[in-house]
Amino acid sequence: MSTPSSVPLIDLQPWFEGDHAERAEVAAAVDAALQDVGFLLVTGHGVPRSARDAVRQAARRFFALPVETKQAYAVTVSGRGWLPPGVEANAYSEGTATPPDLKESFAVGADRPTGDPEIDGYWFPPNVFPREVPELETAVVDYLARMQALADELLRLCATGLGLADDFFTRHTGHSTHTMNINRYPPLDVTGAPEDNQFRIGPHTDFGTVTILDREPGKGGLQVWTETGGWEDAPFHPEAFTINTGDLLARWSGNRWKSNRHRVLPPQASAPDEDLVSLVYFYEADHDTVVEALQPPIGRPNQHEPVIARDFLRERLDAITMS
Repeated sequence: MSTPSSVPLIDLQPWFEGDHAERAEVAAAVDAALQDVGFLLVTGHGVPRSARDAVRQAARRFFALPVETKQAYAVTVSGRGWLPPGVEANAYSEGTATPPDLKESFAVGADRPTGDPEIDGYWFPPNVFPREVPELETAVVDYLARMQALADELLRLCATGLGLADDFFTRHTGHSTHTMNINRYPPLDVTGAPEDNQFRIGPHTDFGTVTILDREPGKGGLQVWTETGGWEDAPFHPEAFTINTGDLLARWSGNRWKSNRHRVLPPQASAPDEDLVSLVYFYEADHDTVVEALQPPIGRPNQHEPVIARDFLRERLDAITMS
């Protein structure tokens, strides 16, 4: 594998097992990547391949069910269940009108209630799993626990890279909102020819703190925006997670870190049978966290007003909802 320098590959094993100097070196490398491109690939993360495979295999069995069966679990953006094709267009989050994204998803997320019905109804609804594929629940519950633990570790690593207390971010994630979309990108004979400016996922930035992506490589795959070369195919490593900064964390860092644009290309005529499944974990913060942007010398000069995490995120989620 050749990894372009714009999206580096970083081994986290020294962070978990190394001495102070080795941990500091990893933290510095992550800080540099988030400043430069807002993306990195990580190995040595401790999540076994079997956990990822179990979710993907069970999800494929769900996606293969008849539409009328899946319809019983249909929801829209921010819901728990099946997001059918046509309900989401991510490019709207940056003000670009595009046709709906060419995907279907199964969405799960944080489900530990706060006791406030208004908050719980949107941010902590119960997860819903298909009776027809019971193994999906087992696999997803295990995977979500692993993702939350890894996301917290990444935030501790990020704080260390800034020279802050390692719990600077995680003191605000004890009851975090988080979601995972299991995205299926169907082949060309299912989607039909893409419309003009239509993608599997349109150009956008993510909204939260860190995103942890487990993906399959493909010709209609992930691209990352670079200042020097425009759109660039994201590198792939079979054992690595792709990590990127979301809007909330970029703001929190005082614009030190980039929340970078990315997209997933539509199915390509050169690979008409390509059928990909991605596991996309979006980590956020406690719903009532007041995020105050860091100022120099850590952050860059900025005039960001404090924001409440749930309000900041809800505005962006509403923007991408088609129905």
